Amino acid sequence: MPDVSVVVIVYNDADRLPTAVQSVLDQTLRDVEVVIVDDCSTDRSFEVAQRLAADHPGRVRAFQLPENSGAGGEPRNVGIEHTEGRYVMFLDSDDVLEINACRNMLEAAEESGSDIVSGLCVRLHKDTRNQKRDEWYAWLYSTTRTLESVTELPDLFVWDTLSTNKCYRRDFLVENNLRFPKGMFYEDLMFIADAYLAARRITLIPNQVYFWHVYERAAVKSVTNRRHEMTNYTHRLEIHRRIDALLAERGLDELKLAKDVKFLKHDLVLHLRDLPFRDDSYRQEFCELSREYLASIAPEAYERVQPIQAICAYLLQQGDWENLIPAVDTLINRDKVSSPLTEHDGRIYWCDGHLEDAFGREILDVTDIGYHEKPVNQLFLRNQLTRFSASGKAVSLAGRITNPLGVIPPGASLKGRLEFSARRRSLQSFQFPVRELRHEGDTVHWEATADLTAKLRPLGIVDTIWDVRLRLDVDGVRTTTRLTVADTGLSEPLPVRPRLTRMVADHLAPHVSAKGHLAFRLVSEGRNAERVQELINRGVRGKPGTLAKTGFRKAKALRQKVTSGDNKLRAYHEVFCRLPIKKRTVVFESHLGKQYSDSPRAIYEEMRRQGLEFEAIWSYAGSPKDFPKDVTLVRRWSLPYLKALAQAEFWVDNQSYPLKLTKRPETTYLQTWHGSALKNMGFDQPALKAQTRRQQEEQQRSLDRFDRFLVRSEHDVHTLAKAFRLQEKTLLRAGYPRNDALVHAREREAERGVRERGPLAAELGIPEDRTVLLYAPTFRKAGGRHGRFELPFDVERFADQFGDRYVLLVRSHYLNHVVLPPTVQGRVIDVSARHDVTPLLELADGLITDYSSVMFDYALLDRPLVFFTYDYDEYVHEGRGTYFDLLEHAPGPVVRTEDDFHEAIKSFESQALEYAKSRREFVAKFGEYDRGDAARSIVDQFFAQWSR
Repeated sequence: MPDVSVVVIVYNDADRLPTAVQSVLDQTLRDVEVVIVDDCSTDRSFEVAQRLAADHPGRVRAFQLPENSGAGGEPRNVGIEHTEGRYVMFLDSDDVLEINACRNMLEAAEESGSDIVSGLCVRLHKDTRNQKRDEWYAWLYSTTRTLESVTELPDLFVWDTLSTNKCYRRDFLVENNLRFPKGMFYEDLMFIADAYLAARRITLIPNQVYFWHVYERAAVKSVTNRRHEMTNYTHRLEIHRRIDALLAERGLDELKLAKDVKFLKHDLVLHLRDLPFRDDSYRQEFCELSREYLASIAPEAYERVQPIQAICAYLLQQGDWENLIPAVDTLINRDKVSSPLTEHDGRIYWCDGHLEDAFGREILDVTDIGYHEKPVNQLFLRNQLTRFSASGKAVSLAGRITNPLGVIPPGASLKGRLEFSARRRSLQSFQFPVRELRHEGDTVHWEATADLTAKLRPLGIVDTIWDVRLRLDVDGVRTTTRLTVADTGLSEPLPVRPRLTRMVADHLAPHVSAKGHLAFRLVSEGRNAERVQELINRGVRGKPGTLAKTGFRKAKALRQKVTSGDNKLRAYHEVFCRLPIKKRTVVFESHLGKQYSDSPRAIYEEMRRQGLEFEAIWSYAGSPKDFPKDVTLVRRWSLPYLKALAQAEFWVDNQSYPLKLTKRPETTYLQTWHGSALKNMGFDQPALKAQTRRQQEEQQRSLDRFDRFLVRSEHDVHTLAKAFRLQEKTLLRAGYPRNDALVHAREREAERGVRERGPLAAELGIPEDRTVLLYAPTFRKAGGRHGRFELPFDVERFADQFGDRYVLLVRSHYLNHVVLPPTVQGRVIDVSARHDVTPLLELADGLITDYSSVMFDYALLDRPLVFFTYDYDEYVHEGRGTYFDLLEHAPGPVVRTEDDFHEAIKSFESQALEYAKSRREFVAKFGEYDRGDAARSIVDQFFAQWSR
């Protein structure tokens, strides 16, 4: 009896069958048999199978069905009946097994006693030059594990629905009468659902076991590439219904919900993507089939998918094609805004229909995505092509650009141009003016004519694909759109004159890109087009072409290699660090380059104020906007950044330069740090304590780079300095330069007896009679349906209750992002985009925070603080721990519920006196060295000799 029987099914695949069979015969496990089942092929497949059986007697057997079954299920069923091994595996004729697959799976099955062993499947895209590969749901196979039930891992049941990357105990298949549905597509889904639920034990192994060959350009498409056939969708839904019935029969509601989520995220999306390119009859039939099944989807499933996925499913169920087709455009192009949107009762909705339906209102609410907060230059707007016609040598185009919430005002100055650019970067582009732009309802209509034959001159061969964009200027602010084709008809190719030779191509043919956008392809329509193309292909594949392509790839690979992380480190240590130190050069960095802020900024501005002569270099990550104009800017981790660090006389930052960069002895590193500590830091954190000695040593080396470390109190000495294992000589008891402004503000207020708000209040549009509160929480892991940080209180309720007296400024942590509904405009203001928090602290009449170190800074102003610690037990006791009990030392009320939070706001004015003593004690303990002269004393100590 063989150890493993591999059932290989084949239909009209004579050429590839021998490769599949050979991958079984070559297994390192020798006792393996092959059972070939031919589904009544019309080519030579069965003859090839018989020959293989004759060439390998005792190891290969061949069988043929009397008539074609129409799908892969019945051939596998017949194969199971003819297997003789203790275990069974399945293989398609166009795929192969990994050479150790049978051995690895058999060993796992024998060791664990499992009914099913499953390994990693790898998809190989055979049409691509380098055979692009992607691993099939690899997170399931990160390590070996055995499940007593598939309910322990719902993701396995839901996502890995293949039958082919698995090994089954044959007796298990027979005892449970496990068979594939006959004559139906997606037979794997039903079979594996039955098998998962019947298995008493399932083992997953991290080994690659199956190579799934994907042929996108095949003449005969696979089932998964024939989604345009309605039968395909009908079969998919029927299989899903059967699995749903199976789950309902067993009362497995959680698995059903997980499967519903997967249907909305994956199965339905696959078919929705094709809808814009299908005719009305197809759409109507698709809609009728979908409605019935979508009615069985649990409403909770809509909450667990991306908003646009839920929106598309809902609109499909409603049969709302007018809103669905644009929504599918956003489904394909995630950043695109394809709907005009609507505001209702202070919330933003995808469309103005279905709002009378409570469920529809919930699904269509896109307020939290934040479309309403973005200016036009940050929006990728849908641009629907409405006319495409060719006349002689020119093409006439027209379209309409979606104008969500009137982001393009009616009176705006509009200018536009069409840009035709080669898809290969760094090649040429050609522009044509848009002759007409006008508002039409909630869209902007445009028209243009492009004389492609006269003005577009491609090179040929290397620039065969051309993309089209419309660049729109709105009052001088630019946004870029792509032209969505959908059901707009395209004309015949236009003549064109390539610069190299017209033998290469002589026409530009319009076509639709994979994402639904207008593009053009160079084609040849001459009499000898096919012969010329063959000569070109032969040249490209021949020695000259191979040499050229090899040279290009080598250059590209070299560039990638040079700019890789490891080689950048080598360049820093082996090249840049051998260059001479540049005297009077300082590299500044704040919050990993994300901001121009904090103590590095205060030191830099004090140096400028004193008129020192030096070269200032600031690092940035993201946009260089809002950084000083009189400095050298370098992008973090770029080669110029590394070179600047290697040659700088001083490093000044508040967090850390890249950990693996060694500081030269001639360079002085001033670490200003970014806040005193409530929560455990450095080696006091459980995670760092659990590191290996080698990892801890590496971490310590990065900390030992600090030449001076600023502290603002002895609390910092006993916490931060100790946690970072810093020597006493490294500590600089000078206070935080960023807090000088706060100390001075308090002194001015005490001296004059009145507070001056300054220009920031007017800039933010805050009325003079409003009290300003600042909400500045610590970092939170993003969550919620939209993947953003969600405020722990109802901001609309807050605005309604307190908006006549208070303006609430919201500043999320720089690693978080928050979205406010339009209903609170003017009463609640998002100030998170402002680099520096210090001016906001100076403006605020009171601070609301939780565990953020901003509490230590704000206390210097001697103004009220409220601590909203809604997750105190989880954060303090289940997190990394704290250095002191906030409940005992907080210089203001600590509240945990929204109602208590509101009560604290109501008593806000009385807190100034009630907690005055607590605030003084808090400052004395945590800010004793913040005296208002930190920046000046540091500049005097380290840079005074640089005076002009």
